[in-house]
Amino acid sequence: MIAATPRLVLRGRDFTAEAISAAVVVLLVVVAATTSDTFLTPANLTNLLKQMVTTGLLAFGMLVVILTGGIDLSVGSVVAFTGILAAGLSAGLPIPVAMTVGVLAGIAFGLVNGALVARFGLAPFVVTLASLTTIRGLAFVYSEVPITPTDPAFLGLGSAMLGPVPLITLIMAVVFLAGGVFLSRTPAGRSIIAIGGNAETVRLAGINVRKHVILAYAISGACAGLAGVVLASRVGIAQPSVGVAFELDAIAACVIGGAALSGGRGSARATFGGVLVLVLINNLLNLYGVQSFWQQVLKGLIIIVVILVRRK
Repeated sequence: MIAATPRLVLRGRDFTAEAISAAVVVLLVVVAATTSDTFLTPANLTNLLKQMVTTGLLAFGMLVVILTGGIDLSVGSVVAFTGILAAGLSAGLPIPVAMTVGVLAGIAFGLVNGALVARFGLAPFVVTLASLTTIRGLAFVYSEVPITPTDPAFLGLGSAMLGPVPLITLIMAVVFLAGGVFLSRTPAGRSIIAIGGNAETVRLAGINVRKHVILAYAISGACAGLAGVVLASRVGIAQPSVGVAFELDAIAACVIGGAALSGGRGSARATFGGVLVLVLINNLLNLYGVQSFWQQVLKGLIIIVVILVRRK
């Protein structure tokens, strides 16, 4: 019999996954730097930092849901709706208000998903799959055509730089830092992790399982809402069709980072490493001229391979 690979897991945090993610990131950077003259150019690095924001925000929200043993397939549609909502409202409302409304819409969708899962006992896959279709439809109801915001203040969020680092990248970093503290240092975060391990035990310990599951989906909705606003600001246009398969990227980043789809294991740090791995792979494939549909094939294969490797 072959002995299992030793793993160090503490409060849902898989240190082996973090080490593997870090090693893969270093390897990819070395490969990219030695095989592409474009990779280390300031323009490409800035583009890389901006591109990772949407995936990063969605991945953290997805991680929180996955830790409870759930899944949120609606995040791509939430990105589309919140982006086009904020862009549309920016024509008649102050920019901060329009963007806040977009994020609040994401939270509202998350609360609905969480309530259906926690209070009515519906399967997360079914609930969020239905939400995916419903929210996408609402995005087209709001506007069948793309909306191009003209206010420079709206576009400023996606283009602002603090030194060599884009502002939106720093926003994403703050989300991961605060999220890591939330999951590892607060009773609510620890309860979310524990629910994924054994929800019945958590309930018998006197913790409100329903409330924490709803909170997890609300956090996912908030991250997706913020991602939608940031994306619309960065690209300068909001489209009701954007965000298709974004949930795949988010799930892939979590899985690469060692999160267990059955719940109870995963960390913000390892998930951030998974985001870096995924974005570096995408960037390398783009630099090598690989067509986008092959990138989708690769993401699907990565998820399958990582699950097989980490199976118990």
